[in-house]
Amino acid sequence: MNEVAVVIGPGSIGLAIARRIGAGRTVLLADYSEQAAEAAAERLRGEGYDITTRVTDVSDHAAVEALADVAAALGPVTQVVHTAGVSPTQASIERLLHVDLLGTAMVLDAFARVVAPGGAGIVIASMAGHRESPYAPEIEHALATTETSQLLALPFLQPSQVGSTVHAYALSKRANSLRVQTAAVAWGRRGARVNAVSPGVIITPLALDELSGPRGEWFEQVRKTSAAGRFGTPDEVADAAAFLLGRQAGFITGADLLMDGGVTAALRTGELAIP
Repeated sequence: MNEVAVVIGPGSIGLAIARRIGAGRTVLLADYSEQAAEAAAERLRGEGYDITTRVTDVSDHAAVEALADVAAALGPVTQVVHTAGVSPTQASIERLLHVDLLGTAMVLDAFARVVAPGGAGIVIASMAGHRESPYAPEIEHALATTETSQLLALPFLQPSQVGSTVHAYALSKRANSLRVQTAAVAWGRRGARVNAVSPGVIITPLALDELSGPRGEWFEQVRKTSAAGRFGTPDEVADAAAFLLGRQAGFITGADLLMDGGVTAALRTGELAIP
């Protein structure tokens, strides 16, 4: 029975990571859209990968738990990649919190049950989680430790308190990093690791929506001001993810790798301002 790699959200970044880790494994692609899942599967099958698919809404607890069970039934789950999410331009505050914040927490919980010893997971977060953080200590503690089923009942996560989709996204991505820290304990009990990667602007369809949206001018300033002087590519994120999923990163768990070309550094030094 092959080892199983689960990729939740097989978009540009998910596909790039699947190509890095999928050879010799059964790859389970999960997506909200059956059409998107099948299109990604067709591409990877055409390149020689062993692919199966599952339609999953990560904001639905039962669906996430069922996905973990399906993955475990295929074989030992040794790689888990969670990239699913929506952006501030694409979704409401409520949808952002349900998908990007709660959905990630539920994925971490569900796969803590089934990940195989020696396995590893990755959550694709965002530099946005570093943009407004750290929040007040009580907020950070609540995001990290509140029972998953009670997360969206937290007072500061009520849409009227969040204020905008941009803030909802930043809060969600900070929560991703904090939940990975606490999840590392549960995953560690199974002899597995889990980490986060926080990319900056990576050219994907989601990013292009943002670049053509109302904050497009700010993103152009980001590109010009950052140390790298450019945006990133899915392959660069996949390289970082493959390292963190691999044996060379065996002593790394509960970490968040910021890879934003120097944008957060520019914000910290005042060379770049938050709009």
